[in-house]
Amino acid sequence: MKKQLWILTEERPKKEVIETILQLYLKDKKISAFIDNIRIIPIIEKKKFTFVYEITGIKSPKLPKIFLKIVSGNSSFVDYLVFETSKEPTPKDKPIYVIEETKTDDKESRNTGIYQRATKFVYADFYYPNVRKIMLYNLQVEQKEKATLTNIFGTKLLKTLGVEIIGKTGIDDKKFDAFKTIDEIITLKNKMPETKNGTSIKLRKYKNKITISAKLEKGGRLASDPSIGTTTIISACLRKLGWNKDIVITQHNLSDQKSVGKTNKFIQIANQINIKLSGLKIPVAMLNDDYWHYDTNGEKIGTILLDIVVEEFSNGFTIYHNHAGCERGYFLTEKGEKLAVVKYHNRQAYKKGYKKEIIALPDLVLLDPDKKEIINIEGEMYQNADAGIKQLSTFKYFEKLYIKAYYPKHKIIRTVVLYGGKDRKKPIGKISFVLTLDGYILVSITAPELFKKSFKNIFSYWK
Repeated sequence: MKKQLWILTEERPKKEVIETILQLYLKDKKISAFIDNIRIIPIIEKKKFTFVYEITGIKSPKLPKIFLKIVSGNSSFVDYLVFETSKEPTPKDKPIYVIEETKTDDKESRNTGIYQRATKFVYADFYYPNVRKIMLYNLQVEQKEKATLTNIFGTKLLKTLGVEIIGKTGIDDKKFDAFKTIDEIITLKNKMPETKNGTSIKLRKYKNKITISAKLEKGGRLASDPSIGTTTIISACLRKLGWNKDIVITQHNLSDQKSVGKTNKFIQIANQINIKLSGLKIPVAMLNDDYWHYDTNGEKIGTILLDIVVEEFSNGFTIYHNHAGCERGYFLTEKGEKLAVVKYHNRQAYKKGYKKEIIALPDLVLLDPDKKEIINIEGEMYQNADAGIKQLSTFKYFEKLYIKAYYPKHKIIRTVVLYGGKDRKKPIGKISFVLTLDGYILVSITAPELFKKSFKNIFSYWK
């Protein structure tokens, strides 16, 4: 049976990322191909969505068919897995690529771009050792001219683990080379400036142990993502370079055994590579049997489908996406600027416990240029329809801060999109689109014209 290429992702798939993945595959396989216009096409059969997307726009007689499907990780999960199989892949199949994609450079965040994502590679290696692992920088803003020490250190750690870096300039400079010895890691980390807040991460090497000082506590529990990422990748690199004695996290600020938790990603990784916590015990935690599963219960299945159908089958397009469990996108202004959307009215007040400081964000914002309408969308599971309708009234501040500020002449529409259930009755009222569990596509007669036009066009495409 002829092999197919399968791209599995938790994210809203991006054309530019898919094209980069395909170019990598073509280069590895030494296949010549013509790339015209990459498209992500939802496969419709008998007016039902099959939950599979076909990738088109790349032509070669030697290239297999390319499909994409939405999945969810059972714990810390990378953004893309790529398989070459004769049928739909299973979690037991071995991928050809494990890919983490980020739009964030250290110009925006020194920590997010490296450390929080580094944990994913450490975790993925437990399931897929000896598979090519790639950190793909899909930068949406200008790259910082001079890399920070944090970025240099993190990149060297990734390379030490065998992770390839794609999409960043200057990455071949010798200062980014992989570490060759344990002492190199310790020396460079300890040279880095002290942090202004919290515990600076420092390493100390003794005869029978290496200690890593790092505050892992956040909100009274083990939850500080940047430090978790930093300590896990440092520990993994120490093991990779031959350290077989104790690795102990000190100054972690965890008050008691209860604050450690039982099965979070740090605990799972600590069990696998033998990391210890000073004064506390690491609970025994087994890895999940499988790294991932096909997503059948997430509201994003409906919002991602709508997002892609509008982009591919109408003049409309997305100006902001925040699909559940996915990376938040930038807000696209009428002038083409990309703005990072703020999450809080007052971040400091939120940190002090004022939860009302959170800004309610829609899951998807679509623009209909023909009717000059902007559609704010709340995605929900079918059984939570009422909660979705209530959520619509909370978008006022987001609309004031972004839509009215950057699209002052456009009409704003608010609506709910649902996934789930088996009821085939067309939605009414504030609910404009439903994707049922078995793939039926239900568009309300009162839905925005952009929705009606987009689905009419995709149904015609598959006739």
